[in-house]
Amino acid sequence: MASSGMPESEPEYLVLPTMNGSPLADDTVAVTLVPVTGAGGRDQLVALAFTSVSLLVEAMGEEQPWVVLPAGEVDEALLGSGAEAVLVDPRLAVGAD
Repeated sequence: MASSGMPESEPEYLVLPTMNGSPLADDTVAVTLVPVTGAGGRDQLVALAFTSVSLLVEAMGEEQPWVVLPAGEVDEALLGSGAEAVLVDPRLAVGAD
């Protein structure tokens, strides 16, 4: 899985926004995937990840549920999720009126 926007020195942990606040019965969480237009105009699903809780809150608000994972385990945790890449510390666009 490709990573984009990764800081030069890889963080020890990443904070991923989730669809639910706590793990499901089988210890899985539903991470937030967003469509992003990639090379050649093709849309792909990417997982969002942040290098700190404060950056997640700044981008997505205080009510956003999240989970912290060791950075080295993120790709494995996303297997089967449909994510084709991980976007680290994205600057999210504010919806236009």
